[in-house]
Amino acid sequence: MGRVIQLKDQINNSYFQLKNSVEEKLMLVEEKIKSKLNSDVELVQEMTDYHLNTGGKKLRALLTLGSAKLCEYSKGTRDVNLAACVELIHAATLMHDDVIDDGSVRRGKKTLNKIWGNHPSVLAGDYLLSRCFEMMVEDGNNEVLKLLSSTSSKIAQGEILQLQHKGEVDMLEETYLKIISAKTAELFAASTKVGAILSNVKTKEKEALEFYGRNLGLTFQIADDTLDYNSELKLFGKKIGTDFYEGKITLPIIILFQKANVEEKKNLEKIFSKEIRDEKDLDSILSLIKKYDVIRDCYQKAQHYINLASNSLSIFKESEEKIILENLTSFSLSRNF
Repeated sequence: MGRVIQLKDQINNSYFQLKNSVEEKLMLVEEKIKSKLNSDVELVQEMTDYHLNTGGKKLRALLTLGSAKLCEYSKGTRDVNLAACVELIHAATLMHDDVIDDGSVRRGKKTLNKIWGNHPSVLAGDYLLSRCFEMMVEDGNNEVLKLLSSTSSKIAQGEILQLQHKGEVDMLEETYLKIISAKTAELFAASTKVGAILSNVKTKEKEALEFYGRNLGLTFQIADDTLDYNSELKLFGKKIGTDFYEGKITLPIIILFQKANVEEKKNLEKIFSKEIRDEKDLDSILSLIKKYDVIRDCYQKAQHYINLASNSLSIFKESEEKIILENLTSFSLSRNF
């Protein structure tokens, strides 16, 4: 029993182990982002300062730093600069997401659009992206430039695809996977592959880390979407039902619709066709999710991507970094923040 508890602790601590293993580099990433976002325009500075103070896990930046370390990158600070790049892309997409979703709270604080309005928030996101592209050009590597610019394009397409299917309770699981692959997994994949690119490793190592990142991202997003309906867990600054109130169709709703009877399907369609959903609607959905054990099904599907991600690291020699990244796949599903 002791070994089981020890393994669970190791999995749950993998995020902090990764963070600690690249702590000095992460501090440089944060400094780089802060200096890059300096602006003579008062409102831009005010908004970016506010964003920086909201914190965040910096998981994508950590993945770039961790992947570079796994591939034994040791010369220079390109890993720091590119980790800052992927973090800026992520931050920009969050600002745009909050405008599209009319989000009001992120990481326990008011969103930029709720304080300054939609127009400045969209432009602030654009500002972050433009700063990111400056850094990519400064890096001077065409493979990196092509990868990160392509990733930004795919994220935008994923957002549009999600809007196209908003409120569609009979959405195909395949469509959902396309959405989260574009919106989330692509940046995870780019974050890990970038670490390999700057280390000049062989193509198979680059592809392995890209595959690892993509499947880690799918796991992470499925877990995030599932937590939104897991009334058993009151967690990490994300209020239960956020996606529901915004009318987003995610895996729990897709699986629920597949399992529901005819009357329940009609009720689901009615609820998601409403402009505004209330607490009574959410309680009705949570009751059905419990009835059909939807949470378990979602986690089982996520486990598939955990296995794919973990197995993809088998080509790397045994090291502390490899163990941390392997454990991070399970953390993405079992995290409590």
